Amino acid sequence: MASGTTAPPPPANLRRIVAASLIGTTIEWYDFFLYGSAAALVFNELFFPGSDPLVGTLLSFLTYAVGFAARPLGALVFGHYGDRLGRKKLLVLSLLLMGGATFAIGLLPTHATIGTAAPVLLTVLRLVQGFALGGEWGGAVLLVSEHGDARRRGFWASWPQTGAPAGQLLATGVLSLLTAVLSDSAFGSWGWRIPFLLSGVLVVVGLWIRLSVDESPVFQQALAQAESRKAAREEEAEKLPVVSVLRHHWRDVLVAMGARMAENISYYVITAFILVYATTSAGVSKQTALNAVLIASAVHFAVIPAWGALSDRVGRRPVYLLGAAGVGLWMFPFFRLIDTGGFGNLILAVTVGLVLHGAMYAPQAAFFSEMFATRMRYSGASIGTQFASVAAGAPAPLIATALLADYDSSTPIALYVIGAAVLTLIAVGVAKETRHRDLADVEPTTDDRVPSGADATARAVDTHTA
Repeated sequence: MASGTTAPPPPANLRRIVAASLIGTTIEWYDFFLYGSAAALVFNELFFPGSDPLVGTLLSFLTYAVGFAARPLGALVFGHYGDRLGRKKLLVLSLLLMGGATFAIGLLPTHATIGTAAPVLLTVLRLVQGFALGGEWGGAVLLVSEHGDARRRGFWASWPQTGAPAGQLLATGVLSLLTAVLSDSAFGSWGWRIPFLLSGVLVVVGLWIRLSVDESPVFQQALAQAESRKAAREEEAEKLPVVSVLRHHWRDVLVAMGARMAENISYYVITAFILVYATTSAGVSKQTALNAVLIASAVHFAVIPAWGALSDRVGRRPVYLLGAAGVGLWMFPFFRLIDTGGFGNLILAVTVGLVLHGAMYAPQAAFFSEMFATRMRYSGASIGTQFASVAAGAPAPLIATALLADYDSSTPIALYVIGAAVLTLIAVGVAKETRHRDLADVEPTTDDRVPSGADATARAVDTHTA
């Protein structure tokens, strides 16, 4: 295992990098989660009228899932250019795409105005959101991971991960405030547009901060070495990053995908599907359900860096395994607490679920970054996470809602999440611990070149020990 020899940047510089990644991911996740909350609360009536309420919700969640379908494409495109051109440029582009699509949703005519064209346009804009988010995650966590050092990488890299609960907190908070001060008719008529239009202001702030940071030094070093070797004709032209990932890191991609199953599915059941289950099966008001998610998201935000710091001390795998097992065991108590209809029990159910989720989500950034070589890291981390999201997070609210409609019980939904937890336990259980790796030293499993002499021996030893 390579030693963490990469020199850490000055604290002020690292904090600026972390702030840029955190604010950017918060805005991106605000945009993405805002759609999910709106899909559960109002989109069924505005864009899919005339259906049974639960069927309308299913159709609404179907357009929600479409955003996940575009994420692998975003991962491929952004990963390719992020590994060729750098992390910073692609992060600026992802923020512009996401913010523009979200702002446009706020201006979109509803079914009552333009008929079937409304859900079609909504779906197109959701595709753009998914494409942008598919490229956002990998770049944001890599920018922090590659600036930091191995000793505290889990802690620092977990901060961009807090962008998810921060975005959820912001989206749910804005919606909760609006539903509290507006009547149902006013919110359904025009109030729902305000959070989407607010995205335009947030994007301007995010761009100003992201443009102020430097490119990853690890990437710059790897790029310079690649150009030097190419100039010296020591190797053939570089293969496409995605080809190199599938050739050298296909096992790591499968591990990342498996690790995402419980993390992704549990999160969307706990934060998105709960708005359906609590209001339809437990008789809880929309406002109460939103407030519970709001409080739990604040706790989620606070515990993620703590889980990240713990992964620096005991390893990425133990913390991740604890989270996967915990989420699986919590599902039956989770639904039983919601069924009581009590606000305190609702808060407890969601909060414990998100704390356990954080044990998977916090070390994920460092864990996945440490699996891949620098010149294919953006592609590898993005492919592993975003392709898994198609099978995990995309259909999770849809599957959960369909199971509820068919069985009128939470038991099949709990078993669904438990099955995902088992898959994650297997994937992470067979993975190698990565916490001491120096990102500059991580090499592909095999090399495109065939070195000779001492270089071949050194490369073989380094590849084996990394």
